[in-house]
Amino acid sequence: MEYDYNSCRPRLILPEYGRNMQKMVDHILSMEDRDERNRLAQAIITIMGNMNPHLRDINDFKHKLWDHLAIMSEFKLDIDYPYDVPRAEEFVEKPRRVAYNTNQIRFRHYGKIIERLIEEAIKLPEGEDKETLIKLIANQMKKSYLAWNRDSVTDAIIGADLEALSGKRIKLKEGVKLSDQKDFQKQKKKFIPRNDKKQRN
Repeated sequence: MEYDYNSCRPRLILPEYGRNMQKMVDHILSMEDRDERNRLAQAIITIMGNMNPHLRDINDFKHKLWDHLAIMSEFKLDIDYPYDVPRAEEFVEKPRRVAYNTNQIRFRHYGKIIERLIEEAIKLPEGEDKETLIKLIANQMKKSYLAWNRDSVTDAIIGADLEALSGKRIKLKEGVKLSDQKDFQKQKKKFIPRNDKKQRN
């Protein structure tokens, strides 16, 4: 007695569509009448779309279905595609290399945005607006510093880093008090079991 195990069957090219769908595609490949192949291909696309109704609002959804049909036929299906005929090479191409940012960041824990803010602060004329911006930048630097799992940081350290990043063109004024360290640290909420919550209510 022979058993029909999946391991003995031909592999599924796109398993998400199932074996019956693959059999339909294989059947179209065996047909000689081009008009009949076109008609059945349209029917298969409709079925494939009904299998994924939640994807219908996605851009180019129909285009993707026709590409999937071509893939399932191993690009051998000769029909009138409503889109550019897909080629096997398009689906095996290596992705283009991502161009990484080569900008050097002097203090990585502050980030590039802080450096840009400092550049803008340097351009401002002396006055209240400039001092307000400098204090905001310094507070953000302190917050970023503490986010890197460091136990504490003094205003003097932030002031020194600000001066270094600005090329000594910006300094914190004497007596300027930055936000307290505890203001940046989130207090963890104590976990209360559901039963205890009911009792407290």
